[in-house]
Amino acid sequence: MRLAFVPATLSALLVAAAVTAASPGPQPLAPPAAIPAPRDEPYPGTLRIAADVSDIAHRVYRVHEDIPVHQAGDLVLLYPRWLPGTHAPEGSIDRFAGLVVQANRTPLAWTRDTADVYAFHVPVPAGATSISVDFQYLSPASHEVGAQQVAHDLLVMDWVDVMLYPAGYFTRQIPVAASVRVPDGWHVATALDVASTQGAVTTFKIAPLETVGDSPVHAGRYAKRYDVTASDGIPAALDLMTDRADQLAIAPDLVGRVRAIVEQATRLFGSHHYNHYDFLLALSDEVGENTTLEHHRSAEYGDAVDLFADWDKTSAGRDVLAHEYVHSWCGKFRRPADLWTPTYNVPMRDSLLWVYEGGTQYFGYLVTARSGFWTKQQALDAWAVTAASLDGQPGRTWRPLQDTTNDEIINPRRPMSWPSWQRFEEYYTEGALIWLDADTLIREKTGGAKSLDDFARAFFGIDNGSFTPEVFTFDDVVKALNGVYAYDWATFLRTRLDGKHAAPLDGIKRGGYHLAFDDKPSAYWQSYEDKRLKGVDHTYSIGVAIDKDNSLTSVVWDSPAAKAGALVGSKVLAVDGMAFEPSRLKDAIVRAAASPKADPIELLLQNGERFFTVRMQYHGGLRYPHLVRDPAQPALLDAILEPRKS
Repeated sequence: MRLAFVPATLSALLVAAAVTAASPGPQPLAPPAAIPAPRDEPYPGTLRIAADVSDIAHRVYRVHEDIPVHQAGDLVLLYPRWLPGTHAPEGSIDRFAGLVVQANRTPLAWTRDTADVYAFHVPVPAGATSISVDFQYLSPASHEVGAQQVAHDLLVMDWVDVMLYPAGYFTRQIPVAASVRVPDGWHVATALDVASTQGAVTTFKIAPLETVGDSPVHAGRYAKRYDVTASDGIPAALDLMTDRADQLAIAPDLVGRVRAIVEQATRLFGSHHYNHYDFLLALSDEVGENTTLEHHRSAEYGDAVDLFADWDKTSAGRDVLAHEYVHSWCGKFRRPADLWTPTYNVPMRDSLLWVYEGGTQYFGYLVTARSGFWTKQQALDAWAVTAASLDGQPGRTWRPLQDTTNDEIINPRRPMSWPSWQRFEEYYTEGALIWLDADTLIREKTGGAKSLDDFARAFFGIDNGSFTPEVFTFDDVVKALNGVYAYDWATFLRTRLDGKHAAPLDGIKRGGYHLAFDDKPSAYWQSYEDKRLKGVDHTYSIGVAIDKDNSLTSVVWDSPAAKAGALVGSKVLAVDGMAFEPSRLKDAIVRAAASPKADPIELLLQNGERFFTVRMQYHGGLRYPHLVRDPAQPALLDAILEPRKS
C-alpha cells in the first residue's frame, strides 16, 4: 500500500499527541509530603536519649527521648535504616513498638510515612519548644527471631536500635545527651565518654548523634577490663563480659597477644584515629557471634565462652579481633565516598567494599599473624582455605567480583540455596587475595624495598589523631598505589574486579607457595569444623558441608552431591545403609577412592516429610586444602607475615 505524504512538522505533532495522550487505566498517586533532605548545619538544641535496658526477663529496651523543636508544623522523625558496618538497609524497624509522642504532656497524633516506613510525621503544636518520645525496642526473644542480644547475665545494645532523630540535618550536627539504665549491679562498657554514674544509670558526655550511634554498649553482671595499651600510649582496653565469673580470667600471655594486635596495627598504619579504643568482647553461649561489628573507637565481638579457655582449638575465626580493629583505619576513618552518608536514612552504595572489607580482611590477616594471635602455620592454613574457597568456584563463571559488592543490599545474610553458584560477599576473601597479589608484586618489583605496608601508612595513616572520616574513590586508591610503586594499577584492579576468570592466586604463587589438596585436614581446618561449623566439611570432595544437626548446610553447584540430587537443608539419616555418623561418611569416601569400580556413595536424606536416596559417583578421596612451599620462588608470604619491628 502506498502511504500518503505527511509534512514533517505535522507528523511530529501527531506523534507528540499520541505520546502525551493518557492511556486507559489507573494513574499513580502523588507521593506523600517530601521528607526534609539532610543539611550540614547545626540542629537547634540537644536531643536527650534515655535507654532503660534493665528488663532482661522480657528482653525489652524502653526508650525515652526529649527532642527540642523550633517551629510548629510537620516534624519528621527517622528510625535508622542504613546502618554503618552492615552496608545495608538493616534497621530493626520490625522490633520497634509502643510509640507515644507528646508535647506539654498532650499526646500528638503521629502518622507513619506511607512511602518510607522508617519515617514518622509528628504535628508539632504552636508554642511547643520540645516533644517527648517513648517507645520500646523488642530485642529477639528467641533465635528464630534473630541473633540474641540479651542473656541472663549480659547484654549488648546498639544506639541505632533505640533512637528516633529529626530529619533535615547531618547526624554529625545533632548533639545528643545519652544515658543508659542497666540491671542493678551490672557493669557498663562503651567507647562513649562517661559524664556520671549514679547507681544503675550511666550518663554520657554530649556527643554528635553520629558518634553516639557508632558507640555500642555492653553491659553485664560479670565483667573485667584488661589494659592492652600499646607503646604509643593511646589507651586501649579489652572489656570482657561473660556468662559466669569464673570465665573472666585470661592468661597473661593471651592478654599480651591482644596488646600485640594494637601494637602491630599501630606499626602498620603509623597512626591512630581515636583517643581511646575499646574491644567490647562478650563470651557467651547465649549471645551469639552475630553481634560482632566494627566501630570507629570500639568494636563489639560475640564468641563462644571457650575462645581463650580452649585456645589451641580455636584458631579458625580468631582473626576477627584484628579484623574489626583494623576497621578503625580501613572503613571507619578512610571510607568509600559512595558508602559514607550524612544520615542513617540516606541509601549507601557499596562499590568499594573490596577495599573496605577486602582490604581489612588482608590487613587483619597480617595483624593476626604478626601479633602471634596466629602462628605462621595457622596463617598459611587460613590462606589455603581462602584460596580453595575461590579456586574453581562455580559462580565466578557468570558473576564478576565487583557485582558481589551489592550482596549486602541484595541479601542481608539470609540463608541461600546455592551460595557457590550465586556467590556471596566474596569481596572479603577474593578482595584479600587481590591485595596479597598487589603486595607480592610490589615486593618483587622493588626487591623488597617497598610493600603494601607503605600503602597502608600513606593511605590510612594520614591525619594522625583525627576522628573525622576521610572519603576516597577508586582513583584515590590507584593514586596511592602509584605513590608506592608506579604501575598500571587501574588495569590491574579492574581486570580482577570485572573479569569472569580463575581465582587470583598469583599472590600465593609469587609469595612462594601453591595450593594443594591431600587427605589430612590441617589443625586450622579441624578447628573450623569443630568450633565454627560444628560438623564436617567435604566441600572439596563430594561437595557438601554437614552441621551438628546432620543437616546439609551447603551443596556445591555441579558437585557429585548436587548431580546426585542432594539439596541444602536436607537431613542426612544414613550413609551406605548405616545410621549417619561423620566417621562413616569419611570411611565411605576413602573406600570409594580405593576402587574405581566401587559402588556409589549412598546417602539417605530427609527434606521436610520426604525421604530420598542420592548415589554419588565419586572416587577422588578426601580433599583438604594446604599451601605447599615452592622452593623456586622467594618466600615473600613468609616475610609478609613477620612482625613489624617498628
